Amino acid sequence: MAHTILLIQPGPAETRTYSDYDSVKDCMEGVCKIYEEHLKRCNPNSPSITYDIGHLFQFIDDLKDLSCLVLDKKTMAYLPCNKDWVKEKIYVLLRRQALK
Repeated sequence: MAHTILLIQPGPAETRTYSDYDSVKDCMEGVCKIYEEHLKRCNPNSPSITYDIGHLFQFIDDLKDLSCLVLDKKTMAYLPCNKDWVKEKIYVLLRRQALK
């Protein structure tokens, strides 16, 4: 488990926020939850919402900025990770969930 900070900017600079998580897995689940909340706001009258990974990845690509800082326990420094890294980790997470 590596402490992870999610940096997200959906639009102009004033929309920048961050969240921190106990692990990369928790952070990737957090990104999925942010997307699901976005879908709920866009579809307030839908009783249920489904999406595929392509839609989630497009949402990530459309964000002005999204990156993570992941604690490297050996150096005790945070390593920066970009959108492509986030998408790869989400893919692995969702694939594991689908195989359960």
